[in-house]
Amino acid sequence: MTVTAWVAAIVFVATYVLIASEKVHRVKAALGGAAVLLLVHATAADSAFFSQESGVDWNVVFLLLGMMIIVGVLRQTGVFEYLAIWAAKRARGRPFRLMALLLVITAMASALLDNVTTVLLIAPVTFLVCERLALPVAPFLIAEAMASNIGGTATLVGDPPNIIIASRAGLTFNDFLVHLTPLVIVLTAVFIGLCRLLFRKAFRYDPERAAEIMQLDERAAIQDKVMLVQSLSVLGVVIAAFVLHPVLHYEPSVVALLGAGLLVLVTKITTDDALREVEWPTLVFFAGLFVMVGALVETGVIGQVSRAAAEATAGRPGVTAMVLLWASAGLSAIVDNIPYVATMSPIVSDLAQHVPGGDHHVLWWALALGADLGGNATAIGASANVVILGIAERNGARISFWQFTKYGLVVAVVTVALCVPYLWLRYLL
Repeated sequence: MTVTAWVAAIVFVATYVLIASEKVHRVKAALGGAAVLLLVHATAADSAFFSQESGVDWNVVFLLLGMMIIVGVLRQTGVFEYLAIWAAKRARGRPFRLMALLLVITAMASALLDNVTTVLLIAPVTFLVCERLALPVAPFLIAEAMASNIGGTATLVGDPPNIIIASRAGLTFNDFLVHLTPLVIVLTAVFIGLCRLLFRKAFRYDPERAAEIMQLDERAAIQDKVMLVQSLSVLGVVIAAFVLHPVLHYEPSVVALLGAGLLVLVTKITTDDALREVEWPTLVFFAGLFVMVGALVETGVIGQVSRAAAEATAGRPGVTAMVLLWASAGLSAIVDNIPYVATMSPIVSDLAQHVPGGDHHVLWWALALGADLGGNATAIGASANVVILGIAERNGARISFWQFTKYGLVVAVVTVALCVPYLWLRYLL
């Protein structure tokens, strides 16, 4: 590697250590790291701000911005209070039943929406229901972020890396449904069982609060019915546009911004109120992180690591698939999986052409599973994780890097390990 590549790698590792140690706020660390890499010419303005391969992913940033505005307007209608009471009543106030219900909803929604949009919608409900039942909110939020990453793996539109893989490999929406959705259903069930063990101390049942919940009428929580109808109508159109992306060819970020603009226009909410709900520190953190990861792509660090792993296993599809699965999971735990998958796609495409017999698509499924599920390992391994941390901090329920990661590592290892027999039995034997 060049000197610049080594500098980029060292700065990235140092920034990651600062974020993990929490001695420096993650926004400061990300912006500082990005500034240093720009200063030493590991990346430049054109690459950092305008490159599709190695720049700030403005689609992610503006998708977040648009959905945060939509969620902020929805919050003022009282619909999240309604959903919180509804969910608590369906679970009869039992904490684990409640978590299981929320996780199933999160996983299913993430398969149709992107996982970031899903956690933005489910987090307000979680805060309200945990407050009603006097439950610690952090375990529920952590579990929901992980469920969104698992559920998003199931479909072509569920996670951005899947779109990149589908484009390069010529895979369709139905291919993902047939090949990954059955596994994701199993992984979701296993994950819910894991949560019963990992978060067992959080499941404190309070009969009095449960009885109070059962007496509530969720319909009374709705504060503005007209705004609710307007907001749900716009949200419905936005979701439909997300799902119909292959037909309409509107990027999710464009859809979210159009939806946010329309909602502010047709409702009585002021611009100041709409923008007040935006998690600005989260957006800035993403921008800094994208610049740093882009520098690793620009200097060839990610490419060299990926090629070394791929070349070492050429001609052996089983070994190649396993290396891809675990290496993708490991790298996606520390760098954003979008540039990683973009870098690996041409390499996997070349390897897939030389698979002797069998189903060469196994390499693509290994890449998708590793990249999507590996993001659960750390607090900054996936966009949904970062958003959850930002929401928690804003609402006074701060989740530390290690509080998330100590659970995430277990979940990532278990779910990725379950992919091994699936890939072997279905494609390699």
